[in-house]
Amino acid sequence: MLISVPATSANLGPGFDTLGLAIDLRNEIIIKPSQFLSLSTKGEGAENPKIRKNTLFLNIFNENYRRLTNKEPIFRFEFTNRIPISRGLGSSSAVIVASITAAYTAANVKYNKREILNRALRYEHHPDNITPAVMGGFNVACIEGDRIYSKKRRLPDYLRAVLVVPDRTISTARSRHVLPKVYKKEEAIYSLSHAAFMTSLFMSESWDLLRIASKDKLHQTRRMKMMPELFEVQRLALKHGALMSTLSGSGSTFFSLCYADDAQKIAEILQKKFPYFRIFNKALDNYGATAKS
Repeated sequence: MLISVPATSANLGPGFDTLGLAIDLRNEIIIKPSQFLSLSTKGEGAENPKIRKNTLFLNIFNENYRRLTNKEPIFRFEFTNRIPISRGLGSSSAVIVASITAAYTAANVKYNKREILNRALRYEHHPDNITPAVMGGFNVACIEGDRIYSKKRRLPDYLRAVLVVPDRTISTARSRHVLPKVYKKEEAIYSLSHAAFMTSLFMSESWDLLRIASKDKLHQTRRMKMMPELFEVQRLALKHGALMSTLSGSGSTFFSLCYADDAQKIAEILQKKFPYFRIFNKALDNYGATAKS
């Protein structure tokens, strides 16, 4: 079996814990029958002993496989990690979604993506990353009770993502710590209105107004101050034609949405300015988590 899950960029400026989209930068797991548990890891994080053990994946996979089959799982797992770890590109959500998808596939139990998504909510309580990881495309999501309600919009081939991945992390826990416990009413209204406006632009493919809609007053500027170079990343991307440029999740990656004709130029300009950061020029993803057997 081959399980594949895309990277995601969440928040997209004002859509705090609500908006996200999928990027064609995929982690893959090959699962083979085996007489005993074994695993191998290559790619991102392969040199890190904790990541090499893939404890999060195995724990969730084992729990769900046992629930579905009443059997003990014995497989060989071969991980190929392409999503940068702890950089705001949904690497943890990809692991969660992959493990649940893998468990259903290995158990030969039919499922739909909504079932995978709501099962993932048990392990990740914010829907902005797990929803596009499962569904692909652009997603707006909310939680009501113990379920995620979401709408997806496919993304056109003429758009691409330029990702600036810094050489250091911004931890989610630390980045949430810099946020105030109380917001001004005007800040909340500003970001709510911009998130709603952004959703309408994605749904109607009105890309040229995204520069306005992607502005935020809840979290983005406060988090960017933890890595001031990101202000220059954003300025350069917008100056040279990006449709929008926002902190990806809690950072440290910066995401810029571009027309395909502009993406390579923007990527080259950013790479020249930030030679120690990694730059990705990637297609967007409309498929989300996939499984082949």
